[in-house]
Order: sequence, then structure tokens, then C-alpha cells
Amino acid sequence: MTDAVQQRYARFARDEAPGRSALYEEWATGVADDREVQRILARIPETRRQPPLVFAVTRLLGADLDGYPAWRRFVLRHADEVVAECSTRQLQTNEPLRLAALLPVLSEIEGPVAMLEIGASAGLCLYPDRYSYRFVGEDDRLRAALDPDDGHSTVILESRVIGFLPPLRMPEVVWRAGIDLAPLDAADEKDRSWLRALVWPGESGREERIDAALDIAASDPPRLVAGDALVSIDALAAEVPADATLVITTPGVLVHIPRAERKALVERISRLQARWITIDPPGLLDVWEPPVDAGAWPGFVVALDGRVRAAADPLGRWWEWRAAVAADAS
Repeated sequence: MTDAVQQRYARFARDEAPGRSALYEEWATGVADDREVQRILARIPETRRQPPLVFAVTRLLGADLDGYPAWRRFVLRHADEVVAECSTRQLQTNEPLRLAALLPVLSEIEGPVAMLEIGASAGLCLYPDRYSYRFVGEDDRLRAALDPDDGHSTVILESRVIGFLPPLRMPEVVWRAGIDLAPLDAADEKDRSWLRALVWPGESGREERIDAALDIAASDPPRLVAGDALVSIDALAAEVPADATLVITTPGVLVHIPRAERKALVERISRLQARWITIDPPGLLDVWEPPVDAGAWPGFVVALDGRVRAAADPLGRWWEWRAAVAADAS
């Protein structure tokens, strides 16, 4: 089992952390070379020992943002506590910047809309109408700016656009709800601390952005339902106002759902009177229209009802409109 831990952390250090967090790269490299720490982490259930989750838990428990030797000492001293806390936690990265990559797709849907997010965490991606957007080109020049009706938001989502800029508009959201196995309360300081701990060291401005989005969510809380989406989605969808278009979003969550349940959930969504927006690794689903070459696709796939619309950074830092390419290939 320690071999599985070693491989997972070596892969994270090699493929995921570089360019995003030098400290997490150092910690993961250290774990990959450390049998004693691997034995501790092997005690955590397999679905709860992802490097970002383990690192966030240790920070929540008091580990300093220091080099690997200091982090290692913390883990050895608090091994039982780390194992217990990881066993009850799950990755709940609630990054509102993802909405920058989803806004072009939302702009295609006639409003008013009712937003229903699966894997909603604290619901920060349910407020596309409450944030400001700044889209810059590859030359860093501003290409588009959108603000809520009442002016600049305290949350400004800046994203880089590669190539063509499709028409953009602010959505009219009249209802918002989410489903999560363990929803977080934007007004609860413990839940806010957990979301802060999930921010990778070195991600400039992200913690401040999440804090500002938490304030917006706390001032007007969404309806959050605890439970399995397959069990809850039909009843929740039935609550949508009759004059609103239901928009179901699954931004970055399907990758964390086992294959069989993921397939069943996608099939369930397709049977609802709803539009479905998702952002996923290109090889995760087989519903893309047209099919995507996972080996050549940059970033994640952004799709509307399975139809490919854009390639994007998984957290929304950049996106490239691909709808025209998809139309040509179909």
C-alpha cells in the first residue's frame, strides 16, 4: 500500500504541482522519498489521501507553510489526528474563477435561469450574476469587462482569453441551489477556514477572492442540500420556478465520482428538463460532441449538454472558445 502512496505523490510532484505551488511540490517530493510518512498516509482511506487534501488537512490542524522537514515533523507528531481528519474530509475546492470559463456558455442560454450545482461546497459558483469579469487577451490587454447591474463586485474574476471572444452577457439568476455530500456554510468560520486551507500556497490572490465570494454567499445563502446527487436531484429540480430555465452545473466535480455513479448521474441529468454545463478532463466522459482527442486537447473540456464549447484551465484562469472548431468537426 505504501507503493501506491509513493506513486501518487511522485506523480503529483511531477505533473500537478510544478508552476502552481513550489511548496506543495517540495512536500510531495518529500513524501515520495519517505517510507515512514508513506506508512502513515497509507492508513487514510484511498479516496481521502489525495495530496491536496492531505496537505490542506495538515494546514488546518496547524502545520506551518515551511519546508518538508518541518512538515514531516508535524505529520509524525500528529499522525493519528491527521489520519482521522483526512478520513472525514473531501476535496471541496470552491473556486469562483471557474465561472469565467463558464460565462460564455451561460451567455448562450436564455434567461431567467435557475442555477443548480452538483458538488457545490459552499455554493460560490452559484453567483455568476454577482461577480465582475475581466477578460484579457494573450497580450494582457483588456478585451471585455462585465459587472453586475449594481456596479463593480468585490469579487473580480480575471481570465485570459485565447483567440476568438464570443458574445458575453451577465446572466439573470432567479434561483440558486446546490447538492453536496457535506455542504459548507459560507457564514461559518470553521468552514471558511477549511476553504482557505484548500488554497495551494503560491496561488496569488486566490484566498482573498474566495473570502470575498464567501461574504457574498453568506449575505444571500443558496439552498444547499446534503446528500447524493442521484438521490436528491429530481426533488430539487422540481422546486425550480416555472418561468426559469434550469441550468445544472458540474464544474470539476465528476472526476471525483466513481465511474458507474458518474455515468448514472450524467444519464439522470440528460433526462431532466434542463441545460447542463460542465468542465471536465477530456478523457473523463464519452458524451462529447464531437469526440475529443484527449491526448491533444489543451486543459479541460467545457461543454453544454455534451456539446464541446471551449478548452479551459480547470480553475478558469484561461479559456479558448472551441465551438466553431467543434461545429466544423461535426
